[in-house]
Amino acid sequence: MAATNAAAEALVLDQGTDLLRWWVPTEEPKVAYASCTQCGSSLFWRSKDRPSTQSIAAGTLDPPTGVETVHALFVAEASDYHTLDPNLSSHPHDSSGPQ
Repeated sequence: MAATNAAAEALVLDQGTDLLRWWVPTEEPKVAYASCTQCGSSLFWRSKDRPSTQSIAAGTLDPPTGVETVHALFVAEASDYHTLDPNLSSHPHDSSGPQ
């Protein structure tokens, strides 16, 4: 999944928030995920640890986005159809830092 983030107060939704459904998993209550109530697409997520930041699924942005990949996570679990850029910062499993 490709994602980016923005300051929460800078995020503007053309359709407002009526089309968002937020979900907080019981096993990880510090994180909340938003999906579209009409199509079910994953749109956003946020963490209580970073309340001023809103993470955004990059596929939801209209081009030109200006987004570029700067870090790859879970590279040890990448399938054979993924081409990993060796010039990117990466981590074999999670976001605990570059390798």
